[in-house]
Amino acid sequence: MNTPFPKHLVSTKFSPPRIGAKHVLRADLLAQLQRVQYCRLALVTGSAGYGKTTLLAQWRQACLKAGAEVAWLSLTGEDKSYIDFCSALFAAMQRAGMAVEMDLPLENTSAAAMDASIAAIVEAAIDLPKDLYIFIDDYQYVEAPLAHRFMQKLLDHGPGNLHLVIASRVTPPLSLSRLRMMDQTVELESAGLPFDLAETRTFVDENLGPGKINADELTLIHELTSGWPSCIQLIVIMLKNRPETRAMLRDLVWRSSDLQTYLSEEVMAHLPAELAEFAEALSILRRFNASLAHAVTGVEHAAELLQRMEDENLLIIRVDSDDRTAWYRFHPLFGEFLATRLARREPAAVCELHRRASRWYAGHGLLAEAVRHASAGEDVEFAASVIERAAPATWSLEYLSPTLHLLERLPEETLFRHQRLLFIACLTVALTTRPAKAKAWLAQPQDNALSTYPEIARSLPLIHAAIAFQHDDTQHMIDLLEPLLNEPIENPFLQYLLISELCAAYGAAGRYADAKRLLDRHPVPPADRDNDMALVAQATRASSMLLEGNVREAQRESAALLERSVHAVGRYSISANVCASVLADAWYELDRIDDARETIANRRGLLQSSGPDVMIRASLCRARLDLLQESPEAALAFLEQQTAHLRSMRQIRAVAHMLAEQIKILLLKRDHARARDTLGLLDEIEQAHPAEQGYRAEIPAVVALARARVLCHDQPEEALRALQVTRSHAVEFGRGRLAALADLLSATIFAEQKNDSDARFCLSRAVEAAQHLGLVRTFVDEGAAAGKLLARMVRERKLEGAVLQYASMLLDKFPDSVVRDGLAGAPGRGGASKLQPQLTQREVEILGLVAQAMSNKRIALALNITLETVKWNLRNIFAKLGVSSRYDAMIWARKQDLIK
Repeated sequence: MNTPFPKHLVSTKFSPPRIGAKHVLRADLLAQLQRVQYCRLALVTGSAGYGKTTLLAQWRQACLKAGAEVAWLSLTGEDKSYIDFCSALFAAMQRAGMAVEMDLPLENTSAAAMDASIAAIVEAAIDLPKDLYIFIDDYQYVEAPLAHRFMQKLLDHGPGNLHLVIASRVTPPLSLSRLRMMDQTVELESAGLPFDLAETRTFVDENLGPGKINADELTLIHELTSGWPSCIQLIVIMLKNRPETRAMLRDLVWRSSDLQTYLSEEVMAHLPAELAEFAEALSILRRFNASLAHAVTGVEHAAELLQRMEDENLLIIRVDSDDRTAWYRFHPLFGEFLATRLARREPAAVCELHRRASRWYAGHGLLAEAVRHASAGEDVEFAASVIERAAPATWSLEYLSPTLHLLERLPEETLFRHQRLLFIACLTVALTTRPAKAKAWLAQPQDNALSTYPEIARSLPLIHAAIAFQHDDTQHMIDLLEPLLNEPIENPFLQYLLISELCAAYGAAGRYADAKRLLDRHPVPPADRDNDMALVAQATRASSMLLEGNVREAQRESAALLERSVHAVGRYSISANVCASVLADAWYELDRIDDARETIANRRGLLQSSGPDVMIRASLCRARLDLLQESPEAALAFLEQQTAHLRSMRQIRAVAHMLAEQIKILLLKRDHARARDTLGLLDEIEQAHPAEQGYRAEIPAVVALARARVLCHDQPEEALRALQVTRSHAVEFGRGRLAALADLLSATIFAEQKNDSDARFCLSRAVEAAQHLGLVRTFVDEGAAAGKLLARMVRERKLEGAVLQYASMLLDKFPDSVVRDGLAGAPGRGGASKLQPQLTQREVEILGLVAQAMSNKRIALALNITLETVKWNLRNIFAKLGVSSRYDAMIWARKQDLIK
């Protein structure tokens, strides 16, 4: 007998939630789901708020557009039993047009009755002339074993045109191994569901409006939330309702009552008390495994609870590790939420948990974490003894942060009792912009405390070199370090520290061949590929490339190193900061403005507490981006703030660079009075440092360049003499970019004086250097005078070959209004037109792969670049060519014989 379906089934169970206009299209995930047309099952599992339902709703729309039949079922807590689940499922099928007639199964149904129901569904699906997709959302509510058995049979026996799409917070108890072996499943898990940075940007722009928050704030939101869609939505709502909270964004996220309520109601409310307390205890840890969890919590079945947390997608994430142990971490917001609950519930227990963690880490040789937790547990003596007992071969840059934290609590008399700790403390403060303290400690009479360990005694010049580095005394660094090259240093950390310090000093001195040869003679073996100090040494070589002006090579080297550094030692590691400063500067010079901004965004360490050259590069890049993307006032405000900060750190060379950049912007604003006042401050710095070596030799060159800018119209001869000082320094120290800039500015002054011969000579030399090095913004940032002169030289064919082609490409970067007059009358060009678009080699490569019908993701894999880089290049190509599609761009490239 056919049993009618219950009347109480409301229609909302069979309709997906409405997708608002301001949503993010999950293009990459939808592309993966595209494979479902060849499979029986798509399984999407993930934590609460990770966008599973929205993703399914988007995929449903795609299926409908493709002409498929679609059924939707949203489950609730009322559908946990077998009969309730089947009632809802059969109703959804009938609404999709399936002519399914069957007896409604009962709780005690027989296997034969279940098989008959499956057969009826299979027959009804086969009768459909098209594919049928059955979407089941919130499957975690299903508890009845019979219901899972029913779904298993449907998966095993369903026809080829029947596709099940299931979303669940937990992995369903289905046997999927056979389907996996047959390639009949598409599985998306929690790790793949968060927004990437581009999707976060799209979501924020769609809901707040483009440009309402800057790149630093956007990156901060993305990092705090780890791309968690629901949390990003909460932040957007807060910013929309209270725009003034932008200034408190970091703290606002942690304290958000909406977020606390969401986590309490959607996550914690469903947990048993034992699991909730277990998770809270683990919140003191940045990462954890079963053994550590047992040691900290005392729970004997810790491994089982961790497995349950993973199975239930309890906002924990697997962490890559070198061993076979399964390591996890909490989503940062969830971890902070748990830690806050723990501190409120059992404040006295927190120290004891940290101490247990410290001893476990120490016993397993994870010394940096042992020190961190011992310090947090106020057990400073144990923290000091951990470092003292540590074998030198285990030292790493991971020590820096916990050591600084420890030093804030450690009495100096304790420090002086532990020789290895004293050595690492001196090195730590020297490397983190506190050289005075390191110098004072080394000057203390300690009865030869640091001579107890011969290796430490031999390595003391490394500390003195680090102090010299912070003072820009690069010649002293060379004098200290070169003798050590012939000394055996078995400690890898100290060996790579020596190489990185000496490489930086060689670059400062313009000895680029020596810097390159240093790493060639001391190559990093594969086993040390991800060693944090080895990465710093390689990043320092990339920095030397940029100093030399080799922008393209510096970009390639630093991009690969940055990716490795982030993966191996974290986004805020020293190696990642050095690489990011190089890459951002290179991206900016190459006119990759969005890439430069994203690279430098939300990296306070770059601007506040890095080495002098890193802070200079990052600060200048940030100021120039602010000038381009915000306003001259924003750029000036930032530079004034940085100038004050760098003065407080006694970084006088950096102060000179900041003042010189302020002069450039003040002249752009036609504020000549303030520009002259600022030049007076630079003159004082120059008089105080008349004859410097190494990095500080830049000071007279920087001052001379600023003076030339101020005097170029009123006293051109004096300006030209100042530019010759700058160029002489650039040539002596091999600073190719600075030499090209000096030549460019000289050319514009000569042109204003109607001295065409010297203008042509200087400009030709500048463009030749630009073509060789890959310079773009060095020219574009000089504005109308440079653009008009360059346009006239191109029109008059004063340049030849590759240099002419590069000059034409540079012109394409200037606004039309700048080059219009210079290009008027050019052969074959309508008076106001620009030159034929010029594509970069990377853009041509991408168009070649577009011609092979590759997706953006496939192109990224083929070229070993990020998906964002592919999209950025395509946008650039479309803008250059004035087209709006991949197809049109490909046709243009074929007509130009750039691709086949």
